[in-house]
Amino acid sequence: MTTQAAPADRAALTRSAAYASIATALFLAVLKGWATWRTGSSAMLGSLADTALDLVASLATLAGVWIAAQPADEEHRFGHGKAEALAAVFQVMLIALSASGIAFRAISHLIEGGETAAAEEGIAVSLLAIVATFALLAWQRHVIRRTGSLAVRTDNVHYQSDLLLNLAVIAALVLDQYLGFSRADPLFGLAIAAWLLWGAWRAASEAIDQIMDREWPEDKRQRFVERAARHPELTNLHDLRTRTSGTRDFVQFHVDLPGTMTVAQAHEIIERVEADLCSHFPEMELLIHIDPQGHVDEPDNPLAETDEFEKLEKDAQ
Repeated sequence: MTTQAAPADRAALTRSAAYASIATALFLAVLKGWATWRTGSSAMLGSLADTALDLVASLATLAGVWIAAQPADEEHRFGHGKAEALAAVFQVMLIALSASGIAFRAISHLIEGGETAAAEEGIAVSLLAIVATFALLAWQRHVIRRTGSLAVRTDNVHYQSDLLLNLAVIAALVLDQYLGFSRADPLFGLAIAAWLLWGAWRAASEAIDQIMDREWPEDKRQRFVERAARHPELTNLHDLRTRTSGTRDFVQFHVDLPGTMTVAQAHEIIERVEADLCSHFPEMELLIHIDPQGHVDEPDNPLAETDEFEKLEKDAQ
């Protein structure tokens, strides 16, 4: 069983993981820059570009997370959570530009021909990069166990893909210089460019979802409704709206309560419901609007008037 770190320790651990990520990216960028100059390999260039993007991504993520963590102010009453999505958009633009440059160079090598050199140095650098990446992943996994940090977990997944890129560089150099397959290097370069573009597409999709206030995934939304349905005082839940901004979730919905109920009685019920829901969905800002039973806000709007409890019962049948 893993013991969760105290808030102060959690902040220190997550910062240490971020600094370790930046330091590793700096070290590998210098190493791979030298190896690219020595080998002239498109695959190594692709690996260098990915490492450089790791560095920029780590810096942008740090900036985005720092801004997103700032409390709400007079100009940003919902907080600053979307700073993370804006940082992601910036990273995607860099990734797309770098991948395009790598692909252009690889295609030029395929058409015009090109030679790689110094395979030993290139392979040695890639092996050293694998060792450094394994060390970083081990520390990140320790931090994740202690803190549960989503940002560190995402960075951990990204660095796992770096292991594949370094193995691809080794394979390209071996095939090119030892087995005589001269097209291996540019082909691996194209493959790495495609990998970077695929990563950019996924990151862009997530960033756009946050900026456009996309609804929660259906399974999470259903778990929320199921939890709310445990309160017998609530007979109807409609106009449910959900979104995520940075590390915070925002939810609002309408409920029906008897029109004869006093404000104090209704307030007590809603306070109890809010406390329960927020305990099961941490980092959530919740707004509940009370309607008198039988009231219809927008009769021609199914998005507003659909009873989520009724829909839940139908899905269970």
